[in-house]
Amino acid sequence: MGDNREIDEREFPRDGTMFLKLRFALRYALLAPSSHNSQPWRFLVGDNSITVIADRARALPVVDPYDRELVISCGAALVNLCVALAHFGIGVDIEALPAEADPDMLAVLKVRADRAPDAHLARLFPAISRRTTNRGAYESSLVPPELQDRLRAEAAALGVTLASPATTEQAARIADLVTEADTLQFADPRFRRELAAWIHPRRALDGMPAYALGLPGLLDFEVPIVGMVLRTFDVGTGVAARNAALVQGSPLLLCFATAADKAPDWLFAGQALQRVLLLACLEGYEASYLNQPIEVTGLRESLRQALQLAEYPQLLIRLGKGAPPAAHTPRRPIEDVAA
Repeated sequence: MGDNREIDEREFPRDGTMFLKLRFALRYALLAPSSHNSQPWRFLVGDNSITVIADRARALPVVDPYDRELVISCGAALVNLCVALAHFGIGVDIEALPAEADPDMLAVLKVRADRAPDAHLARLFPAISRRTTNRGAYESSLVPPELQDRLRAEAAALGVTLASPATTEQAARIADLVTEADTLQFADPRFRRELAAWIHPRRALDGMPAYALGLPGLLDFEVPIVGMVLRTFDVGTGVAARNAALVQGSPLLLCFATAADKAPDWLFAGQALQRVLLLACLEGYEASYLNQPIEVTGLRESLRQALQLAEYPQLLIRLGKGAPPAAHTPRRPIEDVAA
């Protein structure tokens, strides 16, 4: 229920108005990843434009108190929209954060009849509906250096640095930071309540089903998952151990970093993330997130030092080939997010 990835592109209204074309392409934007699958975005569709708006009502005040990940999620949705429009032959221009007086207004996409569609972005289109977040174990085969270079080029196009641990010692330090962050987060009852709210079984159109969390091997499902997360932080011990093992067994760790650390940088980080995820998907790779050290005050700087970065870490992901492929998470219908 709620999975609207099966979009039939043949239904694109080629003879319709630009408003109808934009609204159809917007369906692909909704397939972008977001923290806790919160889908924290709204869109205002005009005759020749779409405004991307942060939906602060869907914020995560504990894990994301400054709405950094919220803005990143909106940046990922913006890329999906641009890729879809390029695929359908529509040239666009993006004006990021056009209104300082309205911090919820993140970007305006404007149709440009005088601009050719972005052929590079158009090539990413088949990956939009296929991309998933796979929190399971990955195959041990390494990611080819040539593909790593292409992934870094995708991020660099948005001014975002893509860094990886250069030594086994660095990778081990990152695993330690993930373990420490997991332990600290699950020890916080506010974190557990917020997480439980987003894995509740009554959330049919958003949130994270248990299968998406990769938790079946950790939890006793005779006990309702929400109740277990709420009542005890002992589950965090299992999560920490599991995530540490995933870090150590990941073919490639990628940290997205930006020169500054404000909303425009977060939006670019989200765009870079989605371009990297889509290209990786086309090449048969999946990803999952290890943002915990970035989310915990104090550990973000430790991650920065571990990777010897001058920039600010914004996202940490692992990349590899998952077996089996992950199931899709639900999405809200366009009527809920577009006006």
